[in-house]
Amino acid sequence: EKNYPMSLLPYGLARPLLFSLDAEAAHELTIDMLSRAQGTPLEWAWCSPRVRDPVTLAGLVFPNRVGMAAGLDKNARAIDGLGAMGFGFVEVGTVTPKPQPGNPKPRMFRLPRADALINRMGFNNEGLDAFVRHVRNSRFHSAQRNSDAGQRMILGLNIGKNASTPIERATDDYLACLAGVYPYADYVTVNISSPNTQNLRDLQGDAALDALLSALKSRQGELAQEHGRRVPLFLKIAPDLDEPQVQAIADALRRHGMDGVIATNTTLSREAVQGLPHAGEAGGLSGAPVREASNRVIRQLRAALGAGFPIIGVGGVMSGRDAVAKIEAGADAVQIYTGLIYRGPNLVPEAAHALRRLRAG
Repeated sequence: EKNYPMSLLPYGLARPLLFSLDAEAAHELTIDMLSRAQGTPLEWAWCSPRVRDPVTLAGLVFPNRVGMAAGLDKNARAIDGLGAMGFGFVEVGTVTPKPQPGNPKPRMFRLPRADALINRMGFNNEGLDAFVRHVRNSRFHSAQRNSDAGQRMILGLNIGKNASTPIERATDDYLACLAGVYPYADYVTVNISSPNTQNLRDLQGDAALDALLSALKSRQGELAQEHGRRVPLFLKIAPDLDEPQVQAIADALRRHGMDGVIATNTTLSREAVQGLPHAGEAGGLSGAPVREASNRVIRQLRAALGAGFPIIGVGGVMSGRDAVAKIEAGADAVQIYTGLIYRGPNLVPEAAHALRRLRAG
């Protein structure tokens, strides 16, 4: 089973230190360390060779089917450090047009007995200009553009709206971000499913979704002409949707010619964590408790969208087996976030190997 090289530093040693800190402080420390040490010999402490298991989605060749979910690296500071863990693709953000502090602290909580996190960060980020500067400064940006398709990691840039922008003007924020990140993205994810920006999830409703997607698709067409390449647009949705809502979103994805869907974001449900410390905190719950809801939405999406429409599954991937379950539910690729915090970097090759074995079957 474990026939792949382990990173030099066993995560078991680092985890107690990180878990002794406040969850957000540990998060900041990790991103800071990754961004400072990326490209130096220190990177060997967590690097892992990239498992080759290519898949083509939305016209892009992903070198393997395991990705980093958005939210960990909101300001795109650690693209290279994350890439060194062996991810086939890394998604950074969510970025908003203007910098914003997010919600008051504390706003991130661990529920270790459930392998879960609750966060209500609220799209805290340094804004679009800083985000683009960090992407452009990455070694990925300078080097990878020239390497072979199928070998190079794929970079997703995730966009949102400022908290201060009224929901009826939300489209303006998404359009501003789309234009800003377009030249540097392999794909762009439209995040309308964070529970931590007031009314944001209302954009998943029929009329609002139609208006947003039609504006984004028309801007995508203009940008494709302007830059001479077409960058796929993915939509990220919530797990807290019933079957008719999932069907309506699937219809909208098809109708507007969207390129893919990411299922799912965090959940507002607390069923799986009742009675645990911090279970009552407001925000989105991620990790093991969201796994089944996410898999249900993936199954419903696949049934509604048919074969061939790209679905990236995210939510509760804590092991290679969980990654396989996402593919079996209908996803084409998976992303991890909370699993990385509980299991460490070895989860990346473990999941990638499990998916490659599944294909070799």
